[in-house]
Amino acid sequence: MNILEQAKAVLKENNQDKLLNMMDKMSEDKRERLAQQIIDLDFVKLNNLYEETKEKPEILEKKLEHIKYVDEYKLSEDRSKLYAGLGEEIIKNNQYAVVTMAGGQGTRLGHKGPKGTFKIDVKPEPKYLFQILAENLERANKKYGVILPWYIMTSTENNKETVEFFKNNNYFGYDESKVKFFIQGNLPLLFKDGQLVLDKDYSIKLAADGNGCIYKAMAETGIISEMREKGIKWIFIGSVDNVLLNMVDPILIGLTINQNNEIASKSIAKKDPSERVGVFCKANGVPSVIEYSELPKEMAELRDEDGELLYGEAHIMCNLFSIDALEKISKQNLPYHVADKKTNYMNENGEFVEVTEPNAYKFEAFIFDAFNYFDNISILRGKRECDFAPVKNKIGNDSPETARELYNNYWNK
Repeated sequence: MNILEQAKAVLKENNQDKLLNMMDKMSEDKRERLAQQIIDLDFVKLNNLYEETKEKPEILEKKLEHIKYVDEYKLSEDRSKLYAGLGEEIIKNNQYAVVTMAGGQGTRLGHKGPKGTFKIDVKPEPKYLFQILAENLERANKKYGVILPWYIMTSTENNKETVEFFKNNNYFGYDESKVKFFIQGNLPLLFKDGQLVLDKDYSIKLAADGNGCIYKAMAETGIISEMREKGIKWIFIGSVDNVLLNMVDPILIGLTINQNNEIASKSIAKKDPSERVGVFCKANGVPSVIEYSELPKEMAELRDEDGELLYGEAHIMCNLFSIDALEKISKQNLPYHVADKKTNYMNENGEFVEVTEPNAYKFEAFIFDAFNYFDNISILRGKRECDFAPVKNKIGNDSPETARELYNNYWNK
């Protein structure tokens, strides 16, 4: 049986009738390339994911409880010094590394290209998102007398452009030997009837598999092993689009060590009960982040005796892991979440169709689902004006305009 026959047999076995019919209409070179892609797909996983789209998530079965946190700005001087000292020792001994998640595109910002290449008009001069992160790391390097290893997770969609961008900008002055890129995984998109989506070039249309797959990507690309060889004990993982992201926080590291935990996160207080952010809690007894859409209104509005929201610690993608924690998580299979997505496609008549409404499913894992594998997490509450200025939307909340104001206020005090 040749490769084409094998591919057709796989499609028939998995009820992929549309693609099966289309293959006979393709040129030989397109057929062969597509056939190899089909054989390489994990249809057991894909079929299971599609079946899960038919099930309603059992949100109400989770027993939700308040989770404890430490407010950085209410620490005693002695405690603050203790945590900072523990953290600084890790940093100065070259036992710390930083990972940036940068697999996304700047589409929602009206920007063509990787999100990290978006330029924001801050003072004293406009800067790229990657540039802001590089400068923040350089400040830490100078402060602690080190050059921190910087790992950047890209996607198949933007890896080449991201690497070239860094080269063309001389790595923004960062030591090139300390920067390493790795690519996150992909999963096929599926039409809502479970059929595979064909792209303009007659390949199966893929999408990045979510920030929760960073753990497996780090293991499969040898990053975790490399970190162990370098003696790295603690790893910060954050996103590319927060211009106030504190990637090197000795107090967060020290708090985590002092509390004898393997994972930690920085949080900020929600503005109000209706703010659309995921919040920390304990779900069925383990640390979790619950999405705003999953938290019942009456629970979202609950307050303690001091008037603080019981479920008010917002997850801001500012996470810390021990090397052992990363290895442990990389061996787990995190759940996938399904999202409706607009995707253009090649139809059965060989016409490329551009759509205006969601027509497909995208599957992605979330980074915070890994918290469930641990009994406890250290949470350090920071301040919005010091820790969180995301660039997610073209206008309105969390836009370049709001991020620019927060950045300028922080750095030009």
